[in-house]
Amino acid sequence: MTEPALIRWLDGEPPARLSGGTTWGMPFPRGAVAAADAISVSNDAGLTVPSQAWPLATWPDGSLKWAGVALPVTDAPSTHYRVSASAHQGVPPKLPAELSVTETAAEVRISTGRLEMVIERSGSTLFRSLSRGGVEVAKDATLVSLLQHSIAEGPGDITREGFSGEVTAVTVEQNGPVRAVVRLEGKHRLDDSQADPRAWLPFTVRLYFYAGARSIRMVHSFIWDGDADQDFLAGLGVRFTVPLASDLHDRHVRIAGADGGFLIEAVRGLTGLRRDPGEDVRKAQIAGQPTRPLEEWSELVSKRLHLVPAWNDYTLTQLTADGFELRKRTGWDRGWVGISGGTRSTGFCSLSDLRGGFGVGIRDFWQSHPGQLDIRDAATEQASMTAWLYSPEAQPMDLRFYHDGLGQDTFDEQLEGLEITYEDYEPGFGNPHGIARTHELTLFAYDATPDISSLAMDAAEAAKPALLQATPEYLHSVQLFGDWAPVDRSTPEKAKLEDKLDFLFHFYTGQVEQRRWYGFWNYGDVMHTYDVDRHTWRYDVGGYAWDNSELSPDLWLWYMYLRSGRSDVFRFAETMTRHTGEVDVYHLGPWRGLGSRHNVQHWGCSAKQLRISNPAYRRFYYYLTADERTGDLLTELVDSDRNFLGLDPVRKVRPDSATYRPDRSALAVGLGTDWGSLAATWLTDWERTGNPRSRDRLLGTMADIGALKYGFLTGEALYNLDTGRFDAGRELIRVSHLSAVFGLVEICSELISLVPDPGFERAWLQYCRLFLASEEEQVREVGQPLSGVYLTQAHSRLSAYAAARTGDDELAVRAWASFAEGGQHLNHESAFTLRKIMPPQVLVPVDEAPTVSTNDASQFGLAVIQNLALIDQHLGLNSYASVEAVTGSTK
Repeated sequence: MTEPALIRWLDGEPPARLSGGTTWGMPFPRGAVAAADAISVSNDAGLTVPSQAWPLATWPDGSLKWAGVALPVTDAPSTHYRVSASAHQGVPPKLPAELSVTETAAEVRISTGRLEMVIERSGSTLFRSLSRGGVEVAKDATLVSLLQHSIAEGPGDITREGFSGEVTAVTVEQNGPVRAVVRLEGKHRLDDSQADPRAWLPFTVRLYFYAGARSIRMVHSFIWDGDADQDFLAGLGVRFTVPLASDLHDRHVRIAGADGGFLIEAVRGLTGLRRDPGEDVRKAQIAGQPTRPLEEWSELVSKRLHLVPAWNDYTLTQLTADGFELRKRTGWDRGWVGISGGTRSTGFCSLSDLRGGFGVGIRDFWQSHPGQLDIRDAATEQASMTAWLYSPEAQPMDLRFYHDGLGQDTFDEQLEGLEITYEDYEPGFGNPHGIARTHELTLFAYDATPDISSLAMDAAEAAKPALLQATPEYLHSVQLFGDWAPVDRSTPEKAKLEDKLDFLFHFYTGQVEQRRWYGFWNYGDVMHTYDVDRHTWRYDVGGYAWDNSELSPDLWLWYMYLRSGRSDVFRFAETMTRHTGEVDVYHLGPWRGLGSRHNVQHWGCSAKQLRISNPAYRRFYYYLTADERTGDLLTELVDSDRNFLGLDPVRKVRPDSATYRPDRSALAVGLGTDWGSLAATWLTDWERTGNPRSRDRLLGTMADIGALKYGFLTGEALYNLDTGRFDAGRELIRVSHLSAVFGLVEICSELISLVPDPGFERAWLQYCRLFLASEEEQVREVGQPLSGVYLTQAHSRLSAYAAARTGDDELAVRAWASFAEGGQHLNHESAFTLRKIMPPQVLVPVDEAPTVSTNDASQFGLAVIQNLALIDQHLGLNSYASVEAVTGSTK
């Protein structure tokens, strides 16, 4: 790395201020940087700024591959920054304030220089105290939940039990000088734990502190570990106590509505009264400024102030993606008064007085509905604020499987069901026990009531945190993540393909909005297949509903981001990564480390497999953002090879089912979706931790695949769990159309450039050459034609890879011909044209592209991206088999 690398703001312009600091992931070329302490950051004026860097991954030679980099608070963010591999010489740049972390046996005390938090090592609070300038603005933060044991279908009593989080472990994961991270773990316990000692909903909370910050980022993750048939979660949130001391008319409530709007009120209002306290008093209250002393007011108001109601409680509910409601009341035993409503709340509120105050914002608030914000007891000295991640006013969370099994008690009956609804059902497998969900919140400590413009910036910061990123050109130069290249529109043919990629992306983002693919468990996923007759996606048809990473839409989106650097693509990919890594994967229980195949419910399918939990889908986000929660998900998978002992992923269709029994020394592992996921697991763990177990299993199984007579064409090999090696003596040919479309293509390309193994590369090139070869070529090389050859367009990139590695012009021609022939329904221009469907055929007007499915879109996108990077780079567009067919013209 000879020149400093340019870093720009993901959303284009710099934020107006950076009040909470920022962190991103930064890659470096192999051999360029020895350690993270060599990294420095400079602003657009060329001045070195305070920063902190730490290793995220290393190259095989031990040099730094990825680093997390953090910047502190600044009121004047640079338009761009540059990262250098040479440490700053001379006097270190001055931090905006000192960040300190003090640990004792009983507590952890963190100061950013502007706020201070005290965290107890165990107990019922996430933090005991939050202060700003020595004034306590919040205390006794507690996780709260409500449990209901039945769903009422008619009149009857429904009881709810209150639970609260109990912290059992506190760990300081990072300790300055710019950034500190504290991790808390625990479970929810019944508030009356002596009556019922039950503990459930394991949680992890991380609190992020930056030098000079007046806000704290909070990442909350929980695992649902209840019994879906009798446990109905009726509320989940975080509650804070907010001390107040000022007169009621100097206590201020601020709640964000839609489009930057705010509810601006005082606990006791002074506007609109029959008698006027004075224009300056009214203006001061609206602005959140101190009012004149009461004795200076007109007695017509001051002596009657006790007759003006004090509004004790406020609530905002966002029960759907399309509507929020605001209301208030004077006491718990008084009726509610409606305030207003709107469409989509930002999910932010604050409560303050003359001493200071506290605010909280929930990211993706309306998208992750049902949410709620509560302020209670604002007219007392100890008010409370609750950020509900699941609103107690919504229907309780009902995670029961959606049908009764339909008599599918045997494998044969279940395979019949697969034939009609594409659903892979098995009794007991549609179980959500072990799935997870993560939310991001931002906590704000105020030294006074902020003006509305400042609060609006806080709400915007919580909703969309500012993020720095390297440019696509730099990322490509570092040679990361296999075969891709920055967007190139230099020829009409390339431009047409880029236009098609853009069309597919905008089509899916449009469908998320039009079809309302939002909600607590759904936000971030897309549907699998369209129903042309009903003009809707097949949301209720077995295996055609939620996609759950089928055929790698995650990969398509991340490669699209790498190439373009586009904020909208990043945000879509980020949301999908959060969802698929949490909701579609099991984090405890017998299926820990496995994911669920596509279904009407995210956990509904009996196919629990590594291809869905595949870390190849998450590592992009981890490395680009240094996100610790995603790191947790990657760590969970390190020993996922053990899952083959407990659950055979092909148990219903195994040809040798009469004789095969899982054994530690001979576990059947597919060389496509299974090994591709394991290879991504081992590679990522080796890069992140240096774990020799992961290194040896990765390199050992690569060598074993190279030693197999038919290499990847073998399809399945016997794996020894104790040695981490395959039996290389197996001789059979078993090819599947799914083997290479769940990340295998990408991980093999990356491995061949990262840790060369001639035998492994030979085996992979053979697979790439022969998969779409003629039957004559296949027979000539391996003695038989290959069966199971489908998804021709998706596999065109295998031919492209082989063409690029060998310089074979004929393979390049075959690749583009296969791309055109295998996806004719997508290559035709009509596939890239939206048609509007209007009521009464549909509920609301929608766009449809009826020939587009998520499988096709994902693999079309990956094929375009990789084919352009591979065979255009080596052979040029003049080698295309049919430019017209490739770019979408009719034949």
